[in-house]
Amino acid sequence: MTGWVILVDQPRDFPNADTPHKVIVTGDYLARPRLFEGARSKLINLSRSYAYQSKGYYASLLAEARGHRVMPSVETMLELRESKLYEHALPELEDELNRCARRAEFQPEGEFKLFVCFGISRDPRFEPFGRLLFDWFRCPALEVAVDTSAAWLSIDRIRPRSITRLANGEAAFFRESLHEHTRRDWRDPKARSVSKYDIAVLYDPNEKMPPSSAVSIKHLARIAEKLSVEIEPITKRQLAELAEYDGLFIRETTSIDNHTYRFARRAVQEGMPVIDDPISMIRCTNKVFLMELLGQNQVPTPPTVMLADVADLPRAIDELGLPLVVKIPDGSFSRGVHKVSTPEEFKRVAEELFEETDLVLAQKFLPTEFDWRIGVLSGEPLFACQYRMARGHWQIVKHRPDGTAREGGFKTFALEQTPREVVDLAVRAAKPIGDGLYGVDLKETANGIVVMEVNDNPNLEHGIEDAVGKDEVWVRILKWFIDRLDQ
Repeated sequence: MTGWVILVDQPRDFPNADTPHKVIVTGDYLARPRLFEGARSKLINLSRSYAYQSKGYYASLLAEARGHRVMPSVETMLELRESKLYEHALPELEDELNRCARRAEFQPEGEFKLFVCFGISRDPRFEPFGRLLFDWFRCPALEVAVDTSAAWLSIDRIRPRSITRLANGEAAFFRESLHEHTRRDWRDPKARSVSKYDIAVLYDPNEKMPPSSAVSIKHLARIAEKLSVEIEPITKRQLAELAEYDGLFIRETTSIDNHTYRFARRAVQEGMPVIDDPISMIRCTNKVFLMELLGQNQVPTPPTVMLADVADLPRAIDELGLPLVVKIPDGSFSRGVHKVSTPEEFKRVAEELFEETDLVLAQKFLPTEFDWRIGVLSGEPLFACQYRMARGHWQIVKHRPDGTAREGGFKTFALEQTPREVVDLAVRAAKPIGDGLYGVDLKETANGIVVMEVNDNPNLEHGIEDAVGKDEVWVRILKWFIDRLDQ
């Protein structure tokens, strides 16, 4: 069985005539697991109660054990039991709630409640809030009680709504919202070949320096088709649709404070295999944390001094000498990285960076003609490249004032032709991060090999990183997803 399945406590709660999807009684789902062996179902749990140890609770609990994707998950059920468990989401939700109210010139009077089904707000003025609420809590029907006693709207309560208690047109709205949420799968099966798995690839068509170009993503799709996998590019506006896919491959620059982290977090909550996963993002995107983690695991890194204040600058100069490199914790693609040659320049750059961050890294300047980049997938080396410094510059990428950039050349190596100690050190560096896909940057210096950083979102371009490994690079990534989905 594949596609959407609706779980209800009694057949009359949601008649099969109201939906093209199969409706099953929770008692049958709980007691007859053999009906679902080998199924890749997506379940919508419409039980009358999600209380602890209720049928609805056990239906979602066993769905997760059986490898089915279910909404709501047990985690969501438990979070929505009391406000203390979901208060971490309230600041962001209330910001969006008030933004919608200001945009609509909303003038509340007395009690105000919002009804949201599958991320669609019944009050169209609060559509963005409805989507955000669904991002946080993937529950079929939610009611939000809003306190309107002050100028700033605040959330009193978020609670699931039972479909057996819908009134005044709410039931019709629920059916329409369910149709909207599931309509992607209501397609003519003859229109295309049926793939075993669908993997979403998150990308930004407007990003100037993406980790994979549209051409490379199309190349991945051609290879995936041979493995019965469909690749579907999605953008940041499609978070609400993420659960319709089986896996997520993030191919835009990641950051903890933008939508890429939310996509990764949502994928994990849905039980989907994802590259990059949220933990890898946290560990890689912040260089302060990364240097500490690598040091704890005896991975050699450049001599580094952590700066918490301008008063730390003399100590950095004494320990590292000049010139040195100054970095913000979460820069990417050589952004936020500065080379300083004099104490005055060091002070000026540090003061500018301290306006953005409370911690700054100073590292010993290690000039080399190239950096090694070793791709590591699930603890095994994937590719090996040398990235040369941009002409007349000390970095691989030289960013110009007009926003353009110039990159150095590259050379791709067979793994067996790459120095063994470089590959081994890269694998060691990636190990404490996780079992996903990483790009480990290393330098060969007179004092040995050092790891500069580990990237959770390494470049993968057709004709560059796969110039030697060819399709095998992409096949191994696809098999990473397939193996986890098969399990």
